[in-house]
Amino acid sequence: MTRPDFLIARKAVAPGERRIVDIPVSVLSDHTPMALSAHVIHGRKDGPTAFISAAVHGDEIIGVEIIRRLINTPQMKSVRGTLICVPIVNTFGFINHTRYLPDRRDLNRSFPGASTGSLAARLARLFMKEIVSRSDIGIDLHSAAEHRTNLPQLRIDAGSKRVRELAEAFAPPVIVQSKLRDGSLRLAAREMGKDVLVYEAGEALRFDEAAIRLGVKGTLRVLHHVGMVGSAKGLTTTIRPLLSKRSGWERAPMGGLLRAWKAAGGLVEKGEVIAAIADPLGEKEEEVRASMSGLVIGRTVLPVVNEGDALFHIAEISRTPKTDPLVRIGEETEGDPLFDEDEIL
Repeated sequence: MTRPDFLIARKAVAPGERRIVDIPVSVLSDHTPMALSAHVIHGRKDGPTAFISAAVHGDEIIGVEIIRRLINTPQMKSVRGTLICVPIVNTFGFINHTRYLPDRRDLNRSFPGASTGSLAARLARLFMKEIVSRSDIGIDLHSAAEHRTNLPQLRIDAGSKRVRELAEAFAPPVIVQSKLRDGSLRLAAREMGKDVLVYEAGEALRFDEAAIRLGVKGTLRVLHHVGMVGSAKGLTTTIRPLLSKRSGWERAPMGGLLRAWKAAGGLVEKGEVIAAIADPLGEKEEEVRASMSGLVIGRTVLPVVNEGDALFHIAEISRTPKTDPLVRIGEETEGDPLFDEDEIL
């Protein structure tokens, strides 16, 4: 029996067809139309519907490249179910290299949105209606905010065994349990009964090749786990994710120039000196000590800091890894045949 067409934004995508569907969002002040562009792959065989999204924050561009590579992998030729890829959710921020929308609102604090609210609320509502409501699961791709970097990681909430199962299938270096935040896509999707993974990796406005490759392979592993792609060839991994149930930021005790001793992926012990901040005039210097033992999953990359600035994001972890996480990431991503194909890179 032939599958029915997949309907989205009043457009029909036939079984076995790939189609880019432009969903109108708004018109800019200069009369330039803006759209939410979705690349829909509607398989010939039945299966789940999943969405992959990126650039909810317009300057977090790593996910855009992950999706670009994903849709060109061999696995996309035989998808079961339906895959909806939205590489740029916040077009406004993407064009202007900024996290926010023109109204200075954070889209990821505006869900589930409202059809008569602010521009952020309207875009959030449109995304929920056209993308999330049609999906069974989702993967939302992010990076750190500007002037910060994140170790590749997945953010999940502690209340869903299904999400934990999907996260382990993705196999990132670390899975961080974090609370669902008001206005976030994760919370709005959960309230709609949808499971969403959030992948965090690298910096805003920068590419990180290892983080991109981990994102592509992790996403494919999740799609394989739910039966949307068949062969697991090339998707196996030696990474056994670390689990963190608690994390916190070390903040600057004074303003000045930061010299950091630990990178993202570094292990720290409680009380260990992990940085120093010096007065630019050379009069004063203070050490920064870790308030907990764990793994550095994020840090600032800007040496100029003010008192109270977030410096290191440290996560308590379930066990001490036998191999340095950065070394393991290198082993996982270098020389991978999946990324030797010219059409993918």
